[in-house]
Amino acid sequence: MMSLPAVLRTRPSWLSPRVLRTEALAGLVVALALVPEAISFSIIAGVDPRVGLFASFTMAVTLAFAGGRPAMISGATGAIALVVAPVAQQHGVEYLVATVVLGGVMQALLGALGVARLMRFLPRSVMVGFVNALAILIFTAQLPYLTDVSWKVYALAAVGLGIMVGLPRLTKAIPAPLVAIVVVTGIAVAAGIPVPTVGDQGQLPDSLPVLGIPAVPMTFETLRIIAPFALALALVGLMESLMTAKLVDGLTDTHSNKTRVSWGQGVANIVTGFFGGMGGCAMIGQTMINVKSGARTRLSTFLAGALLLVLVLALGDVVALIPMAALVAVMVMVAVGTFDWHSIHPRTLRRIPKSETTVMLATVAVTVFTHNLAIGVVVGVVVALVLFAHRVAHLVSVDSVLDPDGSTKIYRVTGQLFFASSNDLVFQFDYANDPANVVIDLSEAHVWDASTVASLDAITTKYEQRGTEVTISGMNEPSEQRHAALAGNLGGQH
Repeated sequence: MMSLPAVLRTRPSWLSPRVLRTEALAGLVVALALVPEAISFSIIAGVDPRVGLFASFTMAVTLAFAGGRPAMISGATGAIALVVAPVAQQHGVEYLVATVVLGGVMQALLGALGVARLMRFLPRSVMVGFVNALAILIFTAQLPYLTDVSWKVYALAAVGLGIMVGLPRLTKAIPAPLVAIVVVTGIAVAAGIPVPTVGDQGQLPDSLPVLGIPAVPMTFETLRIIAPFALALALVGLMESLMTAKLVDGLTDTHSNKTRVSWGQGVANIVTGFFGGMGGCAMIGQTMINVKSGARTRLSTFLAGALLLVLVLALGDVVALIPMAALVAVMVMVAVGTFDWHSIHPRTLRRIPKSETTVMLATVAVTVFTHNLAIGVVVGVVVALVLFAHRVAHLVSVDSVLDPDGSTKIYRVTGQLFFASSNDLVFQFDYANDPANVVIDLSEAHVWDASTVASLDAITTKYEQRGTEVTISGMNEPSEQRHAALAGNLGGQH
């Protein structure tokens, strides 16, 4: 039997008093920050605020167990709200929750099929653009709370910012955002300052979420209605969650299981749908608050969801008194800390290739314009692929040498041959003036696709029409296999 000291030595790291305190305080700060955003996203989706709050609760608690990225926070998000809003507006809440359940099933299937492996194809410049666009969107999302308001709102926000900038220089024992929220709320309540509060954003729930099956007809027509929105929810949610997981990996110097992140996100949406929530995905702003507060384990994720429910049910009257200025100050600091300032430093811009800067700016511009991180990332990847293909296409060279007896000419092709680089290959040969024998040496090249094989067929055909014998030599094994399988079978390509 294991002795008591041995049991204590093998306890999870999060059970140590120091880690437990850090995780609990970080979870509390996140829970406070979740309230106004969940309410706001519910309004965007056109549903009762309780639908968004319940979604943030069920997703955080579920992912604390099923998720693949410790310390990551998921809940109701703006991106998902925009996706499901048409369903709620045109067909009602029951169709919305059915959409969430189906979207979760799709996410779980995509996760099991290994869609997360596609993350390796995301260039660094897209990641930088994603982070910078995220920071801009977090900041701009706070502007409505700072527009057409009393100067007292700015004063309270300034107090909150001052605390978050100054307190970490004195102590990091307590998260500065939590102190800022408590102090600003205390000042507003004690002085009776009339400013917008969390309670002004919408009614907080007064009962627990109830498990149930969406009350929709189980027919093909229902599937036809919800399937397109469910697929959009699945793809947008997966992309944002995987990007956030990768961002947290970099911040914490740890690795996460992206496949588990994917199917765990699906499980969370299924659970959320059956509890009447609006669905969601990783919340990048709240995740940044959590990580910046020192959280590193699943405990903070669980407590963020659990404390959210406690706050809105047991302490709803107190939470309703929190000035929006305090939460705006927290999110502004998150935006400042999230932005990659090094990426826009003049020295950095001078050193990195202009193509990478273009990719980063394209990702930022599209994301900020559409307010959709998923669209921005897709556009960034497409721009990166186009620029990469254009750059590689110009790395192919063709050199020729004539045998001393003048009977054979050898063309040496160097580089990666694919659709972009092989299009001009056919024009690199002197068909009219070459001798009776031509050798195309591909020992320093690689054949990647059918476009290249078609180009080689076209070259061979042009020479054969002039009675010239062509020999293609030096291909490596993959290139030779591809050429043998396709050569002469690409009709209409010559």
